[in-house]
Amino acid sequence: MTEPSSRAVPAVGPGQIIPYAATRYPDKIALINDETSLTYRQLDRMSDSVAAALRARGIGTGAVCSLYGQNSWQWIVTYHGILKAGAVANPINVMLTGPELAFVLADCSSQVLFAGALQAATVEAIRTEIPGVEVVYRFDDAETNAGPEDGSVPFAELLAVGADTAPVVSNPGARDLCSIAYTSGTTGHPKGAMQSHESVLLNCALTATMHGRNADDIVVTALPAAHVYGNVAINSTFLAGGTVILMKRFDASAALRLIERHHATMFEGVPAMYSMMTGHSDFDTTDLSSLRASTIGGQTFAPALIDRWQGRAPGPVLELWGMTELSGLGTTHAVFAPPSLGSIGVSLPGLDVRIGPLDGTEEQVPSGEHGELQVRGPLVMLGYHGRPDATAEALTTDGWLRTGDVAYADDTGHFFIVDRLKDMIVTAGYNVYPAEIERVIGSHPEVELVAVGGLPDPVKGEIAVAYVVLAAGSTLSEPDVLEYCRDYLAAYKRPRKVIFVDSLPTTSSGKLMRRKLAELKVDAFDSEVVLPGQ
Repeated sequence: MTEPSSRAVPAVGPGQIIPYAATRYPDKIALINDETSLTYRQLDRMSDSVAAALRARGIGTGAVCSLYGQNSWQWIVTYHGILKAGAVANPINVMLTGPELAFVLADCSSQVLFAGALQAATVEAIRTEIPGVEVVYRFDDAETNAGPEDGSVPFAELLAVGADTAPVVSNPGARDLCSIAYTSGTTGHPKGAMQSHESVLLNCALTATMHGRNADDIVVTALPAAHVYGNVAINSTFLAGGTVILMKRFDASAALRLIERHHATMFEGVPAMYSMMTGHSDFDTTDLSSLRASTIGGQTFAPALIDRWQGRAPGPVLELWGMTELSGLGTTHAVFAPPSLGSIGVSLPGLDVRIGPLDGTEEQVPSGEHGELQVRGPLVMLGYHGRPDATAEALTTDGWLRTGDVAYADDTGHFFIVDRLKDMIVTAGYNVYPAEIERVIGSHPEVELVAVGGLPDPVKGEIAVAYVVLAAGSTLSEPDVLEYCRDYLAAYKRPRKVIFVDSLPTTSSGKLMRRKLAELKVDAFDSEVVLPGQ
């Protein structure tokens, strides 16, 4: 095992994770991304350069800097550079469309945007809509074989600007704002969960503890760095001094190949990834024996999937549960503890988790009884940015976060998810909210009414289905509706099926009953089509 050169303790924020690891393991490979390998010393110096360059532009404490790009070493360097500068990171899902991106940038008053080359066209299309963004930095990308031609600043130029400047040292308070991460709201508009420095760092530290991460770990992941699950997978490994093999995007064959080639000790992903890997022709011939553990979260899955995976990978599969509002995990299994099949695990150390009554009263229900999963402690968000109404709805007066998940606990302290109070659909690990899709489809002039619900899917867990009542005389088809969504919704948010109906189920007061949608008799409608490959 590699011996550390120092036992310094990281400060209160995630901006100190890389300096901490660089002190202990300066010449150890920290990150491998495509053909690029970086040591902890290199990550530290390059993120110092980003921080210095930002400060030279007057971007410092409290300024919001957004990240909109595929997984890359530049993304990781920039994230840590932003935090070192004392600025606030705003990780953005790369699948967002132009209008969605513009909303997020305006809502959090972003001053700087870092974008991948493959996202350049989307950014350019909304430049006039984001006057508050002072500068756009563009990550060079070999896939485009081109440098910036849109007035953005090349990333290499950014690194050069800060290379000879003294490192910036930011010392934030534990409860100071660290990042604003957007999660869709039931109103159809994204909400920015404000995460503190303490919550982000603690989530990484406690996850590392529960999963037994160490300096010998080699972790393969394709989880988006912009997602809290991906962020924790990456930075908890850095905190332990391990090596991250970061895939730009998930590919089953490539993931299997990387695990075997690098003798990976961990793989982290959502059920859809495991489903695609176990179903791949290379699965039965790939050597997965180096895996000491795997993590899985984001949606429900069939036990048979894990059985098949563990038939080739010897280590335990650690199911977990988390939220953007918690900066990552809230519960997980401890790597050396006996498994509890079907459970999302136990609470992270120092985090209070309880099952509250479904009627919203502030009691605690007995073991085995269904209620709402609620969380309290230092991992809980500071609130929703600019949304005191939504914050008050999500947080009780004594600090409990209402998750909206129906769950129960057993006598051993393990939690089990049953259903969701909210109408959120989880597809391939992504949260999709019906109201957001309804808002788009409902804006079509030939749509009279629309409701969106979820249906089970063997690979994605769930898919979004739109039930549409057409305006009189309309000849709108399913492909027409799906194409209309393409310009306004990220790919993972779009419905995978459109069903035309005469009416929608409502209560006596006219309120839509989404849970009744799946009971609609639709077999008589010729327009019911399942998209190929979905």
